[in-house]
Amino acid sequence: MRDHAEQIHQYIERTTGEIRTETFFRDQIVRTLYSRKNESGGHLMRMLTSAQISSLLGYLAYDLSLGAKLGGGNGFLKELGADLSECAEPLHRLDTPRKVFERKIRYWERRPMPEANDRIVSPSDAKVLTGSFREDSPLFIKEKFFDYHELIGSGKARWLKTFAGGDWALFRLTPEKYHYNHAPVSGLLVDFYEIEGNYAPCNPSAVMAAVSPYSRNRRVVSIIDTDTAGGTGAGLVAMIEIAALMIGQIVQCCSQREYEDPQPMQIGMFLERGQPKSLFRPGSSTVLLVFEKGRVLFSRDLEENRTRWGVKSRFTDGLGGRTLVETDVAVRSEIAAAL
Repeated sequence: MRDHAEQIHQYIERTTGEIRTETFFRDQIVRTLYSRKNESGGHLMRMLTSAQISSLLGYLAYDLSLGAKLGGGNGFLKELGADLSECAEPLHRLDTPRKVFERKIRYWERRPMPEANDRIVSPSDAKVLTGSFREDSPLFIKEKFFDYHELIGSGKARWLKTFAGGDWALFRLTPEKYHYNHAPVSGLLVDFYEIEGNYAPCNPSAVMAAVSPYSRNRRVVSIIDTDTAGGTGAGLVAMIEIAALMIGQIVQCCSQREYEDPQPMQIGMFLERGQPKSLFRPGSSTVLLVFEKGRVLFSRDLEENRTRWGVKSRFTDGLGGRTLVETDVAVRSEIAAAL
């Protein structure tokens, strides 16, 4: 495989179908961490991806150095290329990079959602990949992104059985994105638990250099039963929010109307599709949706884009040439239909 310094990473912009080249935030740091010289330093990597170091790096990046370097939050917003017009708060309040990452938007105006309740929607503004845990599926990727038992939790026998052979959608948030996550389905929360782990970066270079990173980072798992009154009808759905380097917290803050009266997650509560659910604080990270076998059909354009030729993807390079391309999607946009 080529040296990461020579690699570019491209994705498909969903609204236009155009190929875009991604500019990675702090890419040099990530590539240095996962260079051949450092891959053998297990102790060093464990230290760098610990909760304490991750929080310290987050402070240096979002509360200290970037604010001075870029001249406050507005400068940072412009540097990232974020859309200033959609912010729900006055821009003068976004006076630090951290506040920029945690910004609220007028999603009820700017992120339309399909009316049909049997449509599963994107939980995030993110770049998405779809896949399957079924070995006979063309979407199957053997133990590169996930170790299934680690991902769900080795002690969670019920859910391991429920989602065996199921399908998944992986949403990678990048720094310029809006960092609230929204409920992808309507249904009853039947389980909620945290799994401790590392804080490794979710940059594609790191994903390809490390084995099963998404199932080894700290994560929060919500199991939603959508086969209930008012539910989406897609069976049980696992929403897994995954921490990453410089992500200090995954804050659960469900609001039924805009961002008002945020509530912590409680088993037995009903989640409405499209409502705010959580916030990554701060930086970039990942949300994974896992579905029961045979319960959803992914949107056709996402499937076609996934294998599109002529797109330079670090995922494709890392998989020995097997085409694997992300699509940039908006939160609350349709990504699948219930079967």
